[in-house]
Amino acid sequence: MHRRLACVFLILPLGACQGWQSALDTHGPAASALEALFWTFLSVLGFVWVLTMGAVALSLRRRRPEGEDPLVTNPRRESRMGWTISGAVALTVVTVLTLTGLSYASQKHLFEKRDDVLTIKVTGHQWWWQVDYEDSQADKRFTTANEIHIPVGEPVLLKLESSDVIHSFWVPSLTGKMDLIPGRQNTLQIQADREGSYRGQCAEFCGWQHAHMGMLIVARPKAEFDGWRDNQIRDATAPQTDERKRGEQIFFSKPCVMCHQVRGTSAGGKVAPDLTHVGSRQYIAAGTLPTTRGNIAAWIVDPQSIKPGAQMPVIKIEPDELDPLVSYLEGLK
Repeated sequence: MHRRLACVFLILPLGACQGWQSALDTHGPAASALEALFWTFLSVLGFVWVLTMGAVALSLRRRRPEGEDPLVTNPRRESRMGWTISGAVALTVVTVLTLTGLSYASQKHLFEKRDDVLTIKVTGHQWWWQVDYEDSQADKRFTTANEIHIPVGEPVLLKLESSDVIHSFWVPSLTGKMDLIPGRQNTLQIQADREGSYRGQCAEFCGWQHAHMGMLIVARPKAEFDGWRDNQIRDATAPQTDERKRGEQIFFSKPCVMCHQVRGTSAGGKVAPDLTHVGSRQYIAAGTLPTTRGNIAAWIVDPQSIKPGAQMPVIKIEPDELDPLVSYLEGLK
């Protein structure tokens, strides 16, 4: 029984070492710098711990001979102990200063910025991420949610803001943490050196559904990214099937249009995620559910059962309205 419990406690820390969201599975310069700093600190402090435990064990083994007067001093031993303590203090100072210098040096990878890069404004809400792609040309700007696409091998500047409480942007495989503070804009530069999807998470407790405030960073080759961006700039495609046309009518007959925007239609809400291309995203509800017909239906019918406290209210949907509405939203790609 004790062995099983010991195995459980030893296995639990390994749960954070998988590649999906791990600070030790790095794919960007900032994250790599942090990983190198982590292993340096671990090695040095581990060595210090071993030396300390060795000194403690040695002191426990070397006892005064029985019958020796404890008040009698040994000048040679006292001098040796004084030098030992002085050396330990000096070594501690050197170790602390060295680690501090390494820590400051690594920050250049976290805070270096370039002006001629793709710029994205990320706004934290309870509990989702608004993503605005900026551009000097107004017709190339667009808004999406919870999913950030970037080109592989190129730095991307993120402007981080919050609309309500303090949030924290953290994609462990690409960069360190940066807070989103109401009334203030912080900046963070990220870069993915390899193609793939990297999960991020709000790292600052921001309310009831803090744990369900995830995001996805999708890094793809430049040509694929440009194609994705061109598609995102376009307005929503008009439904072509009868079922989707009916779903569109249902969508516009409900309060959905008061909160959500679908570009190219009269739905112009700004307080909830933009749905113009929601069907192309891998997840809904800020990384909570994969984008499938069943999950979209469950979210529409009762979002509070999935994400209690979410700002989306329960809207009455008739049984024969659900399938057309799901088809319409799923087709927004």
